Amino acid sequence: MYWQTTRFQIALDSPKVMGIVNVTPDSFSDGGSHDSTSAALRHCELLIRDGVDILDIGGESTRPGAAPVGLEDELRRVLPVVKEAVKLGVPVSVDTYKPQVMQAVLDLGADIINDIWALRWRDMQGRSDAPGVVAAHPNCGVCLMHMHLEPQTMQVQPMHGDVVAQVLAFLKHSAQSLSGLGVEKTRILLDPGIGFGKTVAQNFALLARQSELLEAGFPLLAGWSRKSSLAGMTTHADQGDTLAPQERVAPSLAAALCAVQQGASVVRVHDVKETVQVLKVLDAIRSAQLQ
Repeated sequence: MYWQTTRFQIALDSPKVMGIVNVTPDSFSDGGSHDSTSAALRHCELLIRDGVDILDIGGESTRPGAAPVGLEDELRRVLPVVKEAVKLGVPVSVDTYKPQVMQAVLDLGADIINDIWALRWRDMQGRSDAPGVVAAHPNCGVCLMHMHLEPQTMQVQPMHGDVVAQVLAFLKHSAQSLSGLGVEKTRILLDPGIGFGKTVAQNFALLARQSELLEAGFPLLAGWSRKSSLAGMTTHADQGDTLAPQERVAPSLAAALCAVQQGASVVRVHDVKETVQVLKVLDAIRSAQLQ
């Protein structure tokens, strides 16, 4: 099994680590740390040394309540980084939902479009041009994520009912719709969207029952890194304790490991070095079991 992207066929016989590169001033975990082209590229190079398999570059925070970023601002943040990152020898993903940004980064050689809207976002005129951008490209990869409502409202009115069944139905429909436009199945990954309009209990239900999402027939990406649901499970609420995003490394590693054991092919993380180490231990255990 592999993920077909612009320049690479990414083998998915072993889990792959996607490293987060936020070129933003306001992302929930590391906003402002890499919000210049030079800082973002230094971070890309560090992640490569740490063993990253895929770089995921984004120019707009999609944390709960985040304000949208204008097209020109997103292009200004992202394009200079992508232009240089495609020279670093690893697949480059771009986290965006705007079709103009998708087209611009694909023109620069980006390998993957990672879209929290699953290509559903519409502009002020009601157009949804993103599916056409992806379908017109001969072989770029795409990750389709489930999101309930939108970043401004998703945690104000989270989902109700059986979250796993709803997410599975959405992801299956989204992938089939894109396949209907001529996009090969090998180009598509699916993401259940941890934290995007779900309660803490629903997020953990998606992890516990993640293998059910494989019924859609596509590989899965899991994005648990530093999410607030992890902080809620690892602090003493009665004492008012909280874990800052940078303090959530250990629970993030636990969630990434569980996600891989439940069938995730890609984990999207901030802490690449530590995640790579954990997955090497898992690989050693699995290898020993085969002997």
